[in-house]
Amino acid sequence: MQDIKISLITVSYNAGATIRRCIESVISQNFKNVEYIVIDGGSTDKTVDTINQYKDHTSIFLSEPDKGIYDAMNKGIKLATGDIVGMLNADDFFADREILSDVALAFTKNNADIVYGNLDYVTTGRKIVRKWRSKKYKPGMFNRGWMPPHPTFYCKKHLFNKYGFYSLEYGNAADYELMLRFMHLNNLNTVFINKVLVKMNIGGKSNQSYRNRLKSMYFDLKAMRKNEVLFPIFTIIAKPIRKIIQYL
Repeated sequence: MQDIKISLITVSYNAGATIRRCIESVISQNFKNVEYIVIDGGSTDKTVDTINQYKDHTSIFLSEPDKGIYDAMNKGIKLATGDIVGMLNADDFFADREILSDVALAFTKNNADIVYGNLDYVTTGRKIVRKWRSKKYKPGMFNRGWMPPHPTFYCKKHLFNKYGFYSLEYGNAADYELMLRFMHLNNLNTVFINKVLVKMNIGGKSNQSYRNRLKSMYFDLKAMRKNEVLFPIFTIIAKPIRKIIQYL
């Protein structure tokens, strides 16, 4: 299992309040064949100083202006040399020390192309305020508004070269569009780990205003049409309902 190399990418911008917690959760993992890549967008707070304190634990660190979070993710993916690629954003942290071991085992045991799991939303004090409980993927689930939690999404590196990277044409739905493209459109071998993999800090630009929510719906609809979701108008209505169900 340790023969598999995981490239883990953290993207950050002015994340001085949370980046240490994120990095510490990576360092604490008992799976050691990890290439840790940190892509910073040119932070002006203490983020870079904090990251530099962990330079012995980072394989690649880059700090420069970018075109947003998905552009930063693409930079990290292109630099990655591992067999598997996953994201752990600066506001997030692993639920326990076994997460990357569980991910690696899921890939090797099932010859998986994609692995994902469950997610908790937490406060800065680590209090759980919402739970995202997913389920085993079956073809067609995206047609009914389902989606997995992207912070738990891992896939084989070569898939990006074959099917493409995060597209900046889809705004804050770029992660949804990529998962649609990989899982729904191309029906890749996908495995669900039924445990919490990531604790995610509450908040998010897509939910901060009605205007942002409408923009998110527009990008979701655009992604659905691009990736052959059967009834995109129905799905755009079903998607938030499915999220509520998954949170229960």
